[in-house]
Amino acid sequence: MLNLVGFIFWFDFTYILIMLPFLLLAGWAAMRVKSTFAKYSQVPSKSGLTGKEAAEIILRASGIYDVTIRPVPGLLSDHYNPMNKTLNLSPEVLNGRSIAAIGVAAHEAGHAIQHARAYAPLQIRAALVPIVGFGSSLAFPMFLFGILFHIKSLILIGVIFYSLAVVFHLVTLPVEYDASWRAIKILESSGILTEDEIPPVKKVLSAAGFTYVAATLVAIAELLYWVLRSGLLGGEE
Repeated sequence: MLNLVGFIFWFDFTYILIMLPFLLLAGWAAMRVKSTFAKYSQVPSKSGLTGKEAAEIILRASGIYDVTIRPVPGLLSDHYNPMNKTLNLSPEVLNGRSIAAIGVAAHEAGHAIQHARAYAPLQIRAALVPIVGFGSSLAFPMFLFGILFHIKSLILIGVIFYSLAVVFHLVTLPVEYDASWRAIKILESSGILTEDEIPPVKKVLSAAGFTYVAATLVAIAELLYWVLRSGLLGGEE
């Protein structure tokens, strides 16, 4: 029966109609950030600093001394972990001396500054992580069994669980854009980058930020699909 359900869902025209534009947008956003980063990774910074060195300067200038900078494998896998106060940089960013590397490192340092300053959206996102992780794993089974056995209470629980994931995406947007804003502001005032190096960094961070916008739109569209597919709005029983 599960194979039959999968077959029906795979060829569900409603799913294609709702999701395809946003999935294409997300794919385009991912390609854009990679190409933009690759382009400006070829442009060395005039300061000659590595991403790690730039992040260290930014953290110290912000009065932050308890954050550890360490390498993490994978292209554009850079992230700040508030749980253990680590700023994790990919090899291209950690050791790179390009304006792209410095821009990404500064962005991640921006997250560390958010944490130190108790930036509310970051705190909310951190609180949502375990809830969303648990809820996301249960959302699809709830949807599936609720639809198969016509149990609307299960479908509703699935909607609530998946709605939390959508909320997580929505909260992530101000977190990411604020980190980029902090990064640009510090890079401009610190002299790490020159005035003519700032616009390319803005392009890199803008491209990265749009991937979060696209992911949010995909999550909202998928939630809409499940609500329509479930019949909670009165379309199906």
